[in-house]
Amino acid sequence: MCGIIGIVGRSPVNQSLFDGLTVLQHRGQDAAGMATCQDKRLFLRKDNGLVRDVFRTRHMQRLHGNMGIGHVRYPTAGSFNSAEAQPFYVNSPFGITLAHNGNLTNTPQLKNELFRSDLRHINTDSDSEILLNVFAHELQRASGVYIDHSDIFNAVEAVHHRVRGAYAVVALIIGHGILAFRDPYGIRPLVYGRRESEDGVEYMVASESVALDALDFKLVRDVEPGEAIFIDTNGHVYTRQCADRPLYSPCIFEFVYLARPDSIIDNVSVHKARMRMGEYLAEKILRVWPDHDIDVVIPIPDTSRTVALQLASALGLKYREGFIKNRYIARTFIMPGQKMREKSVRQKLNAISLEFRDKKVLLVDDSIVRGTTSAQIVQMAREAGAREVYFASAAPPVRYPNVYGIDMPTAGELIAHGRSEEEVAREIGVDRLIFQDLPDLEEAVRRGNPRLRRFDTSCFSGEYVTGDIDSSYLHCLEEQRNDDAKTKRSSRDNKIADLHAF
Repeated sequence: MCGIIGIVGRSPVNQSLFDGLTVLQHRGQDAAGMATCQDKRLFLRKDNGLVRDVFRTRHMQRLHGNMGIGHVRYPTAGSFNSAEAQPFYVNSPFGITLAHNGNLTNTPQLKNELFRSDLRHINTDSDSEILLNVFAHELQRASGVYIDHSDIFNAVEAVHHRVRGAYAVVALIIGHGILAFRDPYGIRPLVYGRRESEDGVEYMVASESVALDALDFKLVRDVEPGEAIFIDTNGHVYTRQCADRPLYSPCIFEFVYLARPDSIIDNVSVHKARMRMGEYLAEKILRVWPDHDIDVVIPIPDTSRTVALQLASALGLKYREGFIKNRYIARTFIMPGQKMREKSVRQKLNAISLEFRDKKVLLVDDSIVRGTTSAQIVQMAREAGAREVYFASAAPPVRYPNVYGIDMPTAGELIAHGRSEEEVAREIGVDRLIFQDLPDLEEAVRRGNPRLRRFDTSCFSGEYVTGDIDSSYLHCLEEQRNDDAKTKRSSRDNKIADLHAF
């Protein structure tokens, strides 16, 4: 999960890119980057850290030009190396810089092809750099000294034939314009919009519509699965379906947790989808526990608030805010490394004892992934005086790794993997646990857009929409991305940083 943005404007876009990335900060807090173009020259700034820390006034003043792209990074591999911050750049052909949200599933094969057949060098462990080089190679093959949108779309078609996995992409081709495209399954989100200015029409692409809203762009629509959109420097927009057999299969976890509630993704209001999740969860409680004795419903902020409020309303129960959140702590789920996640929970949340004392409390969260955060929150509720602590999850049990760009890589780190719901309840220390049913979750999202007949639900079902994931792949992924591997990688990157400091 990362955030990407691209703008073709009529005036300098550096401030707009900064503002858009700030709105998308929830999608990645590890690194940020921005590239702009003026007079066929590229200006690039990227580093580890939050948007506000990476871009100081001196950096903004050097980011010239009326078009540019940006990225906020969330490290699925747990690397802290600033060399893997995006956008990435290659100078041939034409000069291309690219930012990517997602995860490729045939990275080793592509890396080997790039070295042996395409004669291209990859400098980092990032699959985004691989994706950039595949696109650059195919554009070079499809074009001559000059290119038009047809050449660019032909290159995207070739990318779809070679690349597997999830990818929402924005790329800047120096002197030509900005390209955006989405994988044939539409796993990761991508939207575009337009804005009328005094000098003409401006265009923007972004991971979520909320970034368009913040900059007063009007949402046009989602980029379709397999579709490419090219906006040239004169503001002309070209589109083409570049995949042979696109099959709409967006990641359902975007609606559960990743996206902001004020976004519209795949023509579905995230806020309304979460309201429906609350309704379905309430129906399940009445079905499996009709004689419940819940006194109060308390959300675990922030993502679950909408779900909890609708659930409480449907059950005719009191809704109360029982936890106060420290706004200056990063989102726990997307923190790299288990120790950092565990340490941050008590810093992030504090219980209001008045709302728990002598009550039978139903805590509502968006999901339970590793379970350590949930266990700590349950303990906080008991320490605050709760007589009984129940727990409801807006999502089904997360039992399988996610391979499409969310940090759920290792089955052994998932509390529900290999455990029954009763066993999970004992592990996190609750008196009763209710999970959302997967068909209800799918319907909660689908009611917003009947076109969505299929979703990527792999972390719940173990079914991978790209059809290329087997036990061997998952084993290799586990070796690369478990918390021990992240610790070793972090240590290596810190040593590299120390060497660069001399």
